[in-house]
Amino acid sequence: MSRLDHIDQPQDLRGLSDAQLQDVAQELRELVIDTIGEIGGHFGANLGTCELAVALHSLLDSPRDKVLWDVGHQAYPHKVLTGRRDQLATIRKYGGLAPFCSIFESEHDIMGAGHASTSVSYAVGLKEAMRQGVGEDGKVVAVIGDGALTGGVAFEALHNAGGMDLPVVIVVNDNGMSIAPNVGALSRYFNRVRLDPKLHRAREEVEEGLTKLPAIGKRIERLGPIVKESLKAYWAPGLFFEELDLAYVGVIDGHDVRALREALREALEAERPVVVHIKTVKGKGFSPAEDGGLAGMEKWHAAKPSSIVKGALAPTTLASAPTSTAALQYTTVFGKALVEECRRDERVCGITAAMNSGTGLNILQDAMPERYYDVGIAEQHAILMAAGMALQGMKPVAAIYSTFLQRAFDQIVHDVSLQRLNVVFAMDRAGLVGDDGPTHHGVFDISYLRALPNMTIMAPRDEAMLVNMLRTATLYDDGPIALRYPRGEGEGVPLPSDPRAIEIGTGEVLRSGERVALLGYGFGVPLALGAADLLAEHDIDATVADARFAKPLDEEMLAALVADHDLVVTIEENVLAGGFGAGVVEWLSDHDLAAEARILRIGLPDRFVTHGKPALLRKEVGLTPEAIAERVAQAVLEPSAALA
Repeated sequence: MSRLDHIDQPQDLRGLSDAQLQDVAQELRELVIDTIGEIGGHFGANLGTCELAVALHSLLDSPRDKVLWDVGHQAYPHKVLTGRRDQLATIRKYGGLAPFCSIFESEHDIMGAGHASTSVSYAVGLKEAMRQGVGEDGKVVAVIGDGALTGGVAFEALHNAGGMDLPVVIVVNDNGMSIAPNVGALSRYFNRVRLDPKLHRAREEVEEGLTKLPAIGKRIERLGPIVKESLKAYWAPGLFFEELDLAYVGVIDGHDVRALREALREALEAERPVVVHIKTVKGKGFSPAEDGGLAGMEKWHAAKPSSIVKGALAPTTLASAPTSTAALQYTTVFGKALVEECRRDERVCGITAAMNSGTGLNILQDAMPERYYDVGIAEQHAILMAAGMALQGMKPVAAIYSTFLQRAFDQIVHDVSLQRLNVVFAMDRAGLVGDDGPTHHGVFDISYLRALPNMTIMAPRDEAMLVNMLRTATLYDDGPIALRYPRGEGEGVPLPSDPRAIEIGTGEVLRSGERVALLGYGFGVPLALGAADLLAEHDIDATVADARFAKPLDEEMLAALVADHDLVVTIEENVLAGGFGAGVVEWLSDHDLAAEARILRIGLPDRFVTHGKPALLRKEVGLTPEAIAERVAQAVLEPSAALA
């Protein structure tokens, strides 16, 4: 039996030697490789935090002492050490462990977060509450990656922690990566200081050499403190943090348990804010990631199911290759279409916030790097930068996941919409995204954008419409315009060779029927078509229409639908509150047409939806053709005649 088999709670690490703890960390790593390699999930970052998780929990008394894991995709080892070892194989699965930390899952998960850069702010709040005598006192440690440290809110928290002189420990887990390689000045700063013995040796040599200079050596020696501070300003890797009144310890080998424990112990005993800068390897222990450099680390940020067998890459054979051609991914379609828009119009460019491959902008990065911008995990800055470009006459396309764009809401309101700037918002991962769960579902964007003056909002029913809508957006010159599209494969339709602009605020009737009209928006359209096919089997001939725009609505089409049908059903993959259906009801009410037909709104419930495969989640919330057809049948037929 391995040592890890005896660890059921953090306290079980107490009394183990540094060497024994190092063994536990390695067994943790092997468990992650074997388990996540089989089921899929966040991979590289977790392999880099095995020793850190062991070192922290061997020193702290969780949950009285608080360990805050930024984002949480690096917290699988923490989950294993806090009583969830036997459940690791259920992570990200429907009904299984959450993909990130969750306060509803374990008392050891102190904060729940799937968005980056928040842990230091949580730490400041927790420790200040303790200092005020609220709740049980304890140590507070925030673990934040160098990628997450590019987020502006992290800098706000660092500034506040130093200014308040709060005794918190901030572990900067520096692996040179977020998902893609980090960008910006801070990244270059870390590159310069990571475990570079030349920096420390050179500083010592300069100090010693100056004191030996003829005539002035003794004088410099007497001015020792002044000279040392000047040298520190030139050489010290921690100066950035020290200037914020944060003590700095580092750079520590993040895969050496003994060194980690020594540094963390000193930091915890300091009773002041301390930054412990550690260097780790994303993908440690898995050679395709570890030996593949930045490209390998990026590729193995997450592992696909069955991608690893017995700690090595799963063998691939022709027999296992797919035999059918799947539809293109929406993300890929968007990325290729954006390249064509950039070629068509020299003003068009793409902006991403550390998600180049996730948004498809890696295609633009390869094809036209001069028109590609990655600002790091800084969505607010991304939108402000886009605003500045638009003021100067460019056509920036901000490609940001729907869920991450929430972080820049003030900039969308204050800096883009208010000034009616020509910024395009391309929102990938709209709707239920699956295994990443409620922190990543893009189910609020219709609601949070529809209320904004000057905003135009549209959504494609398929990948061909996505290409046409991107052309529409880049040609639009009357303010901000947004398009949302889901994760995963399109509908398998041919892509247009010559994209065409769509008239703003116009919908399209795809199928004519009687009594019932199914009005879909975005992914709601294929759902409506599927439901119409099922209803036809029960002699309900439904009209199907594609709204295409949530703002402005196609008023003429709406008026015709309510005039010609008894029941109009709106279908969207967004929360009902403030969503597309709500907009339809508001317009009908404002134009005294609400009594013309009954309105049934179908969308997502007023709750956060869990994680799991999208098909399972849509079945749970009733967003399938079968569930929609059943609800429509119940609304138009006698209960006894409803669909079985």
